Amino acid sequence: MKDFERPDKLREECGVFGILSKNNHDVSRLTYYALYALQHRGQESCGIAVNKGGDITHHKAMGLVPEVFSGKVLNELNGKSAIGHVRYSTTGASLIENAQPLVIKYKDGKMALAHNGNLVNASAIREKLEENGAIFQSTIDSEVIANLISRYRGHNDSIEEAIAQMMKDVKGSYALVILTPNKLLGIRDPLGIRPLCIGMLDDSYVLASETCALDAIGANFIRDVEPGEIVIISDDGINSIKTEMEKESKLCIFEHIYFARPDSYIDGASVYRARFEAGRLLAIENPVDADLVIGVPDSGITAALGYSEESGIPYAQGFIKNRYVGRTFIQPDQGKREIGVRIKLNAMRNAIEGKRVIMVDDSIVRGTTSKRIVQLLRDAGATEVHLKISSPPVKYSCYFGIDTPSRKHLTAACHTVEEIKDMIGADSLSYLSIDGLVRTPIGSKLGFCKACFDGNYPMEVPAEGNKYACDGFNKE
Repeated sequence: MKDFERPDKLREECGVFGILSKNNHDVSRLTYYALYALQHRGQESCGIAVNKGGDITHHKAMGLVPEVFSGKVLNELNGKSAIGHVRYSTTGASLIENAQPLVIKYKDGKMALAHNGNLVNASAIREKLEENGAIFQSTIDSEVIANLISRYRGHNDSIEEAIAQMMKDVKGSYALVILTPNKLLGIRDPLGIRPLCIGMLDDSYVLASETCALDAIGANFIRDVEPGEIVIISDDGINSIKTEMEKESKLCIFEHIYFARPDSYIDGASVYRARFEAGRLLAIENPVDADLVIGVPDSGITAALGYSEESGIPYAQGFIKNRYVGRTFIQPDQGKREIGVRIKLNAMRNAIEGKRVIMVDDSIVRGTTSKRIVQLLRDAGATEVHLKISSPPVKYSCYFGIDTPSRKHLTAACHTVEEIKDMIGADSLSYLSIDGLVRTPIGSKLGFCKACFDGNYPMEVPAEGNKYACDGFNKE
């Protein structure tokens, strides 16, 4: 897991992948490699579904991709087309029944579905469906989507029409890959909140959450799926249906801040360049006199390089990350949390001792781990620690596929910057402005959702999203 399993970091929900082969590719293994490349998007469970001769079979389990899939399992998952999924739960508990892809039987056969995102009206739809006799096997909102498609499929001539009807009912974020006995489909919500792209491997089309998955299997990037678009891939090639789009697209800007891999491109913008630019603008907006710049692994490093280049202050490797600490690491008890941080991350005393240090990180959510990392630098002999955050203060909960705490647990929703600085123990603390942030994804074809920073949600959300988190605190 990235960022040494920091418990106070925001977590994305899922990564999806799909392929329909026209060249006798080993689709199960290609999907396995692609999911490996997307592992950063979810580490709780994963699964692969394949279409073989019109029958859809699947394998899924709790755990990381290499833990769930052996060579034997992949050999048994042979077929012409496949979809895959890695999951981090935001809706529905971390249980095997909530792992994806979902494989359902309906009137016209089988369908497999993998979903990245989150619906804000899933509960209301689910309740209505249950009142009409629907039975759900999981607690995830993805099953609501599958149920709607299967129901509308019985009243329409094509699955494309059923999907278009479903899209009129659901509200929220979704990037979907759907496998049927003769098609592979990709769907993106009308706002484009979650990413989805199209690639080609020889004459075979693929779909993926990020371009890094295309790179992993040697596929060439073709284009991004547009907001509100239904992409249909079959033996006849690729077709597209454009459903009604919103006036302004709202890609989640946290994809560029933290979620996506730095080697990915999303809607025309390089993730690496966006993070580098964030660090550069951070140095312009918040200069400070110091001896060196360091980044918190892994996502803070690129921004730190940008800060260093713009400020002229040398960059140094400030931390060594223990890359062998994984999911099974036994967490210390509450009284030994500092030990847990030191096992996963250690400060480079030779570089830091006697120096005034600028430490760059991508965000602060609760602030607990930031405090411990600042103390690591103090213990390594830093004379000053200036914490620079390459995004604005996170003040509002997300309802579109990011696992944010309730507002009362978001430090910036309850405290001023000065108060947070004192809590963390830094000599200074500053954030990138919202205006600066939206300039960082250079070349992006879409607009951005910034609701976790400014509270301006692109659609109606549960009531908590519009309430103050703490009595007496002015959010402005």
